[in-house]
Amino acid sequence: MEVRTTRFGVIEIAEDRVITFPKGLLGFPEHTRYCLLEPGDEACFFWLQSLDEPGLAFVVTDPSLFVAEYSVPIRPEQLESLSMSRIEDAQVFVIVNKVGDQLTGNLQGPLVVDTIGKRGEQMVLAEKRWTTRHALMTVQAPQAAASA
Repeated sequence: MEVRTTRFGVIEIAEDRVITFPKGLLGFPEHTRYCLLEPGDEACFFWLQSLDEPGLAFVVTDPSLFVAEYSVPIRPEQLESLSMSRIEDAQVFVIVNKVGDQLTGNLQGPLVVDTIGKRGEQMVLAEKRWTTRHALMTVQAPQAAASA
């Protein structure tokens, strides 16, 4: 299927790459269909691109790559709402933002995706240990070219 994006133009994705968030994402309840765009095989950041709104896309990552002790407690009723039978089929992502020279992750509002059924839900964690702007890494400005 063809997907129109403002960042990448028109791209072709397979139908089985569509992820449905029945409740939408926080602040975007009407946008429920997305796809995950992987910039490369070794990438640790991805684009979660809306299939219905070309300008709506989020940078996401697997938080375990940056915060080893991070975990999302998923209750049985949440598994059921995702139509998941096994917790092992879940993949967790967090939305990434750039704040100054820091990349931060919303560890308080993780995205849990059923990798089999391609359904997802944004959870809101009550645990105050995690924030919406948890520092993941510092990015450096590109070096200016030396002038002759």
